[in-house]
Amino acid sequence: MDKIKTFFITIADKLKIPDSDIQPMNIIKKIAMTLILLILIKISIKAINKIVDKFFEGQQKMKYKIDDRKSTTFSSIIKSIVRYGIYFIGGVMILDIYEVDISPILATAGIGGLAIGFGAQNFVRDIITGFFILLENQYSVGDYIKINSSEGIVEEMTIRSTKIRSFNGDLHIVPNGKVEIVTNKSRGLSRAWVDVSIAYEEDIDNAVESLKKVCDKVAKENVNIIEGPTVLGVTNLGDSDVVISVVAKTKPMEQWSVERDLRRLIKYEFDKKGIEIPYPKRVLINENND
Repeated sequence: MDKIKTFFITIADKLKIPDSDIQPMNIIKKIAMTLILLILIKISIKAINKIVDKFFEGQQKMKYKIDDRKSTTFSSIIKSIVRYGIYFIGGVMILDIYEVDISPILATAGIGGLAIGFGAQNFVRDIITGFFILLENQYSVGDYIKINSSEGIVEEMTIRSTKIRSFNGDLHIVPNGKVEIVTNKSRGLSRAWVDVSIAYEEDIDNAVESLKKVCDKVAKENVNIIEGPTVLGVTNLGDSDVVISVVAKTKPMEQWSVERDLRRLIKYEFDKKGIEIPYPKRVLINENND
């Protein structure tokens, strides 16, 4: 028991807690109050997140609704601001439970000075940069972007970071203060580009006519195509193939599905017309010593 009391006295000396508050029962009471406060903080964050979600869900049903991606972005930012605000208030209340007076510190240095004093310069920079990203509408949740070496779909935006999910499943968390050059691949029309190889022995004009036939069919059936597809003609002469390129303008983020559709139908058409798509071949010669 003496060791426990000594332990509490040591902590009290460091925190400058009055001697009347270092009894084990008082400490247990304060710890219990702290745990209850932490639970209330967690419940409050969940409750406010649900309120924000319901608000934006209801807004989508209104006549003048916000774009889905912008709505998701604003929702994420608001949740982030609320979360940090509740954490700050909860932290102050916990310090109050242990009778740690922070008013002299705030009065002397101010909140900004306190933040800088605790090494929060990067945090402040992340918040300011995040504000301008949102104000300038550089990207939204759901956009396909590239920041530095990170590339993928924006999964979440907060006041201090952006979370990007790459196509292989990796989650990149980029502090907003590190965002310098952003390439947004979701704004405007996307481009579908397909290179088709044929053997040198094939008739190029025949292959081009077959590709035009496929392009006309895809243009009528694929609703994601805005313009084209167009056969550009021969774009490369390889070691063992002649490359003919096809290009089309598509809806944002639909270029890959259009490319897959084009390749599938081109293969069917070439098989039907007997047009050879070159591939590596190996010839084995078995010499008979007899």
